[in-house]
Amino acid sequence: MSRSLSLNMRSASRRDLPPPQKTIERLENMVEGGNYYEAQQMYKSTSARYITCQRYKEGLDILQSGASIQLKHGQVTCGAELAVLFVDTLVKGQLPYNEETFGRIRKIYEAFPRIHMPHFLGDDYDDDGQKLSEAISAAKVRAEGCSSFLKAALRWSVEFGPSRNGSPELHVMLAEYIYSESPETDMTKVSSHFVRGNDPKKFASMLVNFMGKCYPGEDDTAIARSVLMYLSLGNLRDANLLMDAMKEQLKSADLEFPKSDLIQFIKYLLQTLERDAYPLFKTLRQKYKTSTDRDPVFEEVLDEIAAKFYGIRQQNPLEGLFGDMFKM
Repeated sequence: MSRSLSLNMRSASRRDLPPPQKTIERLENMVEGGNYYEAQQMYKSTSARYITCQRYKEGLDILQSGASIQLKHGQVTCGAELAVLFVDTLVKGQLPYNEETFGRIRKIYEAFPRIHMPHFLGDDYDDDGQKLSEAISAAKVRAEGCSSFLKAALRWSVEFGPSRNGSPELHVMLAEYIYSESPETDMTKVSSHFVRGNDPKKFASMLVNFMGKCYPGEDDTAIARSVLMYLSLGNLRDANLLMDAMKEQLKSADLEFPKSDLIQFIKYLLQTLERDAYPLFKTLRQKYKTSTDRDPVFEEVLDEIAAKFYGIRQQNPLEGLFGDMFKM
């Protein structure tokens, strides 16, 4: 087949495709009628035809509609699959990260169900825990589905957006969903996204909430980890904003800020990093080593902080446990 004939056929196929709105309405009616699986296959095949013809906007319209309505009906696996395909289409079309594309991602994100696990615990559960087990399984599906979607969106934003760390707004959204919806809270993962975000006050609110339900001795570790992760990125401003916001929120709730040697170390560290004082930084590390040894990753993070603020490189960047903290 000649190249010109191939182009003519593609051009004809582009013209043959109808406006997507009728297709969207028909598929939405299928979902409303409970035909989730059949509609899912048609969402994928129909959008693929538009995408093959490089009619990316129409393909995105179909996928966004499909993801949103499937999620609205609690079909998380189907909705998440279409949501990831939506991001894949952004990549195929080389569409830039901007207010419009971010807004579309946010709308899909907001359609993901939110059912906080503590709401499940109570008399509604039978003695053998079957309903609780089912609820935990469903929560894992929701968390994994939304995480897959937002991680794909973050990778797209790295490639087609202005930030090499990915969209700060997307990082905050992912951190919020993981914290509120995951049956097992991974504070390291939550914090790793918040520190690449742009909302230290919201991060502070989450930490204050965590303090109300964590085990004794976990609160100061969570605070220290969060501050150190900000500092490992060279972000002294937001590390200070986080501490200030936490103090303010705890005071408003008539609660006390945790007191421990580890917290004292963090306070001294923030002051030390305001000036060129590497010898004092080394002295602090030595004096509070017993406290920082409570978490095996803290020493690596402090090495990275030394590199960021004083140009002292102990190892290759993002090695070991520290590097694992910032993986997507």
